[in-house]
Amino acid sequence: MTNNTSQYILALDLGTTGNRALVFDDRGDVVGQVYKEFTQYYPQPGWLEHDPKEIWQDTLTCIEKVIKDNSISGKAIAAIGLTVQRETCLLWDKTTGEPLHKAIVWQDRRTAQMCQKLRQEGKADRIEQTTGLVLDAYFSATKLAWLLDWVKREKPEANLDNVLAGTIDTWVLWKLTGGKVHATDHSNASRTMLMNLETRNWDASLLDLFGIPASMMPEILPSMGVFGQTDPELLGAEIPIAAIFGDQQAALFAHGCDRPGLLKCTYGTGSFLVAQTGQQVTKSQNKLLSTVAWTTANSANYALEGAIFTTGACIQWLRDGLKLIKTAAETETLATQVSDTNGVYFVPALSGLGAPHWDMNARGAFLGITGAVKREHVVRSVLEAIAYQVKEVVEAVNKDSDRPVSLLKVDGGASQNNFLMQFQADALRVPIERPVILDATAQGAAFGAGLAVGFWDDYSKLIATRKVERVFEPGEGKIQAQDNFSMWQKAVERGKNWI
Repeated sequence: MTNNTSQYILALDLGTTGNRALVFDDRGDVVGQVYKEFTQYYPQPGWLEHDPKEIWQDTLTCIEKVIKDNSISGKAIAAIGLTVQRETCLLWDKTTGEPLHKAIVWQDRRTAQMCQKLRQEGKADRIEQTTGLVLDAYFSATKLAWLLDWVKREKPEANLDNVLAGTIDTWVLWKLTGGKVHATDHSNASRTMLMNLETRNWDASLLDLFGIPASMMPEILPSMGVFGQTDPELLGAEIPIAAIFGDQQAALFAHGCDRPGLLKCTYGTGSFLVAQTGQQVTKSQNKLLSTVAWTTANSANYALEGAIFTTGACIQWLRDGLKLIKTAAETETLATQVSDTNGVYFVPALSGLGAPHWDMNARGAFLGITGAVKREHVVRSVLEAIAYQVKEVVEAVNKDSDRPVSLLKVDGGASQNNFLMQFQADALRVPIERPVILDATAQGAAFGAGLAVGFWDDYSKLIATRKVERVFEPGEGKIQAQDNFSMWQKAVERGKNWI
């Protein structure tokens, strides 16, 4: 540790369903946190939007509350680390600071037809080779193109010279710095489908393809390094914002996955299995994404990723949509009250299917329902489907690698579910390692910011002090889990290409 007079690092974890502010001390422990859920807007089937002003206001509220609750002054914070939900994007007017439309969320499928048209025009291979990404509505490029077309059509008075574009990190950074800094980092930029993975700059031909002026785009900076200072009026001090990561890359950093062969899975709104590939871009033969893990001023690390769109979102849907449960924690109790799903299989394609299918037209389904099926069977089938989706991606990683996955490090809200983690171990037939601190995304952002400003000076020591809470070993359920996997895959085939 260094002799920095500041005592804390503030991490902002801006997720898909809510924002969290966490304060870490010099031992890397969480001393306080505040969370606030925000509104999900569904203007049409398959569409999902967020209010950027609500995201910013909630972020500020969380910061102010965590500082107040823990009697911390702004001057006691050495740096801020920021981690976000990645592909969600927006446009705003730099003169008024007003968003021009709600942000389009990464799960939103409104641009699926645009992607299909580009595929028919033969653009998919070029996009994949340049960006490492599959041509899909998941990524920001088609969303930004849609937003720009909407602004031109619905707000012709808007001066496009004053319009800025960005993902949520860019928006919140701009607000934190009082409109002084319009930037993003390589890990988030690599998810836009507009960044050249080799040069790590915006690709001029892709900007032209999607009709996005380069002048609107943020500057791409290293993930770890000072992006700017907070407006002193916000927190009573100029605090350096010293790290920005996409949420999945932040979790990879927190788990210490800095060498090829190490990987983690975050169970959040979606599940994201990310495998470190070192300082070389690695291309998948099995529909995994090539992406930037993180960068510094002197180096870049890359990763392969399996992006699964709907996991924790299934649990939220059981709670808020179907009202089968009142809390997410209930699912564990209900699942253990039955020995199997009674023949029910759930296809979790509420926002299409991500890796390894990449089917924008898939939709969710329950199959195998009979009159004997109860609520417990339905809930258990949803949890099993989450684990089976991860199993599909692990199998793809194994096909792309010389050595099979032998351990999976996990984090995220749904990893608290002991039934799910045990079933995951049984389905994969490998141990599942769960840390004490499940907010790995926030922890990774804190580690990056603290290292960037010298608050900490040894990444390996930080990782060594992380505590493992539990390891789930494959057990007697592994035979049943394996046997039912092929039937679940059959159900998934029924849900594909639905619309």
